[in-house]
Amino acid sequence: MSKGKKNEPFDPRNMKPEDVLKFEIATELGLGDKVIKDGWRSLSAKESGRIGGLITKRKREMKKEALSAEEEA
Repeated sequence: MSKGKKNEPFDPRNMKPEDVLKFEIATELGLGDKVIKDGWRSLSAKESGRIGGLITKRKREMKKEALSAEEEA
């Protein structure tokens, strides 16, 4: 018997702050319905990696925009 996480369905109304961006990107990739139905653990490694890469890219862009806005102020 494993002690790992259970494959629970995902509830978009009850998201943690870090899950908002993650779910937004999953939805853009067409994976939102799959996540809602079967949970995050239902995604393949390729799908999870794609989401993770886009999260990193988006965070980097947001940080860059914040820094440029700071410099202008």
